[in-house]
Amino acid sequence: MRSFVVKNTLLIILLISTAMQIQAEPLTVISYGGLHVKAQGEAFYKPFEEQTKIKLLTGEYNGEMAKIRSMVDTKNVSWDVVQVETGDLYRGCSEGLFEQIDWSTLKIDEESDYVDGSLSDCGAGFFIWSIVLAYDTHQFKTPPKDWKDFWDIKKFPGKRALRKSPILALEAALLADGVKPADIYTVLATPEGVDRAFKKLDEIKPYIQWWESGSQPMQWLISGNVVMTSAYNGRVYDAQEEGKPVGIVWNDSFYDMDSFAIVKGTKNKEAAERFITLTMQPENQKIYSEVAGYGFSNKKTAALLDKKTLEHLSTAPEHMENAHKLDPDFWIDHGETLQQRFNIWISE
Repeated sequence: MRSFVVKNTLLIILLISTAMQIQAEPLTVISYGGLHVKAQGEAFYKPFEEQTKIKLLTGEYNGEMAKIRSMVDTKNVSWDVVQVETGDLYRGCSEGLFEQIDWSTLKIDEESDYVDGSLSDCGAGFFIWSIVLAYDTHQFKTPPKDWKDFWDIKKFPGKRALRKSPILALEAALLADGVKPADIYTVLATPEGVDRAFKKLDEIKPYIQWWESGSQPMQWLISGNVVMTSAYNGRVYDAQEEGKPVGIVWNDSFYDMDSFAIVKGTKNKEAAERFITLTMQPENQKIYSEVAGYGFSNKKTAALLDKKTLEHLSTAPEHMENAHKLDPDFWIDHGETLQQRFNIWISE
């Protein structure tokens, strides 16, 4: 009997020890860095650690899907949760790079409480971002009002910046060339439309500085390297909050959402799901919007924010009125071909 009790006691101790080790296993979350680190730290990281007692290891990347693909292919997964744009999320999900999410098992609000597309097969869309036109308020008496003005070198002289990607560069080029917003992707799906977009880009190619990280546009604008630029609205908001002479044009902005996805093969799937659940709560998204200046995916968040903050977000009705949705399906179908042509064009 004594032997039985001793054995069972040892077994209980072993189980408790094992459970503590599992609980203590850190969760690695990778984001795009910069402003996201601060906002996610306050809105998600700190609350998650406090509520779960699970330590978070955080890092940054520039969306290099090749790194994730290598981890999954070699079964050497060191990242658990990653921040991804919609196009990368859809591609990664179809390629088996991300875990499927069973939303019915997670403690979140009703699907109708979220912006369309927030709850996808492999991702949790936790904020809405916009690419806007930003400009140096010291440079122009009459500010630019759309992408046609971005292309107008005579009226608005000086260097300008665009993201080093065909995404949005081609859409903006077509808008500047007079294509109606509703027809952008129909036109861009044809060889003639692609030629038209690149021909329009040729007009301002000598004046463009190409940015690759989200922090560069505001750095260049504030330092005087460029007079206007495409930029993430949250970066512009942050610069304005610091009192920088930066103006923002919401007309003809493009919007989409970023999601958190769980890397396929992670050993911390349960903890990753707990993290994702937290990021979809209105109380946490409220903090994110306040710090980062980006829109929310949980509609209940609006009631928690003050009017001043709401007016700066991409999800404000007046900002969405003349905004355009980036089409991830188009870029999944045509992205590789257009990226190759863009790479050749930019190197010529």
